This record gives sequence, C-alpha cells and structure tokens, in this order.
Amino acid sequence: MSSSSSTATSTPADRPEIWWSNAVFFALTHVAAVVGVYFYPPTAVAWQTLLFAFCTWQLADFGITMGYHRLYSHRAYRASLGVRIVLAALGTVAFQGSIKWWCLRHRLHHRFTDDPVHDPYAATRGLFYSHMGWIFYKPKYERMGLVDRQDLDSDPVVRYQHRFYVPLSLLSGFIMPPVIGLLWNDPMGAYIWASLVARLFIWHCTFLVNSLAHWDGLQPFSDENTSRGNIILALLTGGEGNHNFHTFPHDYRSGPSYLDWDPTKWIIATLHKFGHVKGLRRARDVDLHAALGYMHHKSHHGCPPPEPEAWEGSTWGTRQLEESARQGKCMIVVDGYIVDATSYLGEHPGGSAILRRYAFRSADEALVDASWAFDGGLNNHSWPARRRMKELRVAKYKVD
Repeated sequence: MSSSSSTATSTPADRPEIWWSNAVFFALTHVAAVVGVYFYPPTAVAWQTLLFAFCTWQLADFGITMGYHRLYSHRAYRASLGVRIVLAALGTVAFQGSIKWWCLRHRLHHRFTDDPVHDPYAATRGLFYSHMGWIFYKPKYERMGLVDRQDLDSDPVVRYQHRFYVPLSLLSGFIMPPVIGLLWNDPMGAYIWASLVARLFIWHCTFLVNSLAHWDGLQPFSDENTSRGNIILALLTGGEGNHNFHTFPHDYRSGPSYLDWDPTKWIIATLHKFGHVKGLRRARDVDLHAALGYMHHKSHHGCPPPEPEAWEGSTWGTRQLEESARQGKCMIVVDGYIVDATSYLGEHPGGSAILRRYAFRSADEALVDASWAFDGGLNNHSWPARRRMKELRVAKYKVD
C-alpha cells in the first residue's frame, strides 16, 4: 500500500517526533526475546514453562479482545465488577497501555478509519506503519477531543488501572512469570518464554488486526474502508478475524455465523448465561441482510444499488420540532431532514451523549445542524449507518 500523504514536501516541523522511550523498550524486548530463546530453546526448558507461556499469550489476548476491545471500546455488553477486574488484569499483562489510553485511540480509529492524518494506525499509510510503525512516533491526536470518554472516566476499574498501569504492568509482565516459574524450578525459562516471547506473540497478533486485517481477506459487508475478514487472523487473535463485520462495531460478536471462529464471543455468551454479563448488543438481522445485499449488487453490477426515490413524507418547521423536543424526543437535523434518534440512543456505537449534543432543544436556542458531524467531521459513517439514519427520518426540515 502506498501512503496517502506526500513526504516530498514535508518539513522537519511536519515530521512526527520519535517516541524514544517507547521505541527503545519495544526494540529491546524483541532483542532480549531472541537472545533468550537462543540460550533457552524450547528443548532446554520445562514443559510447564512452554504451557505457561502459551496460557499467558492466550489469556492476555482475551484481555484485549474481550475487555479492551468489545467491552470497553465498543460497549458491546455490560460486565459485572468481578469480570471487569479480571479483564483489566489480563489486559495489563498484554502491555498495550491502559484501558483508557487503548480505547480512546481505538475509538478514534473507528471515527476516521483509513484517514492518514486522524487514524492512529491508518492502513493507508502502509502495511509496516499500520502494524507497528506508529509505535515509534509520539502521537498527535488532533481530534481526540471529539471522542466520548465519560463511560471510561466513570468506571473505577478503568481509573485505577490507568493510574497504576506502569507498576501493574511491570509486576504482571516481568516479575510474576519468573516467580511462578519457581514452582517447577525454571524461573529463567519462565522469564524468557512467558515474559518476553509471549509478549511478542501478544503484541504482533494484536497488531495484525491493524495491518493484515486491512490488507488481505474478504469484504462481504462493506468495501468503504480497508477492513477485511481473514481466518488466519481469527485463529491468532481469539476470534477477531472477521474484521469486515466490524461495519457493525457495537456487536459483541466478530461474526454472525456459527461457523465464524470466535472464542471471545463464546466466552461472552457463556458468561451471559450465568449472569456475569448483561446487555449483549447485536446488529439487527435486517441491517446485516441489507449490507450483504448492497455488496452483492456492487459485485455483480459494478455499482451500488439505486437510492430510493425523492422524499414524499412530511415537512416540518421549528414549531413541530419544538413539540417533539418537549416530549423528550431526541430530534436531530441532518442534511435537511429531521431525524428522530430517540429509539437509537441506546444503540449508537459512539454513545448517546453525542446524539444529545446535536439534538434540538428549543426555538430560543440556535438550531444545531448535525450535517457536518455526520458527513465526516465527527465520524466517517458507513453505508449501513447512513441507511439507518435515513430510516429514522420523520420529516424534511423547512426553515420558518
């Protein structure tokens, strides 16, 4: 892939600043792992050590997929305090930053997917950059202020983990493994394999979601961005392989089919059965079928299906808007139409606060036109999202 931004005309002030502490730690961990495996190959360590390393990789992986990603970034379900504590602990072992830092960055990625400036790990900047190149530069997230963080700030588990993340990660990632290895008299082997080698597996399998999942695979639900589905990725990441299904980011599943390899959704569903998880969110079947039909039409006819005919419904002015607002409805003006988002508040992937921010309040206040926000200023909405917005239209807006 080629970069969307030219470097020929860039100036030193335009170039990102190298994040030396991050870069050195990242590089040295790789070097230490390679040296460690050279002196402690698999044949030279206890079998318990290799099993421990594998379990560390897998458990930390679920801390990211089930916790950081689906629970916290996309609010795909609600979890009990105990589940949240366990997921926060497992995510800490993964050494990918705190829940708050990881989720805000990931939400920004979804807001501006593939944007070479505002997507933290844009695939349009090349395979290497999206995989790990972004790690070496200090981030400048100019639009981070647009990302909702109220749910993260209000969660005591997130606040505690964020505050003490560095000592917690060092304790769980580099001190506990050799201590546990003492149980079978192999502390050094446990350090090499469970602290270093497992760390590389955790990192690079997660990073593949940013790179491989935007480079090769199927696009059955959308081709508006580079996200793709890949079975190899699913096997390496606990089920995050059907990345094109992320057209519906609020769904707790990585794929709607029973055949989709997704251990993460199986664990979530099991916890739901026993009452530890609630509020599972799923994409509506009608939206899934519409997206599949849309892509089928494009693949067979070379163009999107025709848009519906011109609006034949009602036309409202400020008076009708104010009447609805007095009833407590969330009425938003987008592209010249009035959208009743009341029933969608609990489903909106970006949270209800954003919709409330653009809602009509009264005739005494200036009308907030949400067109800028919907059409890319606040989020790059997908075709299914635009379709849902049109479904919620109740009238065409006419200025009084």
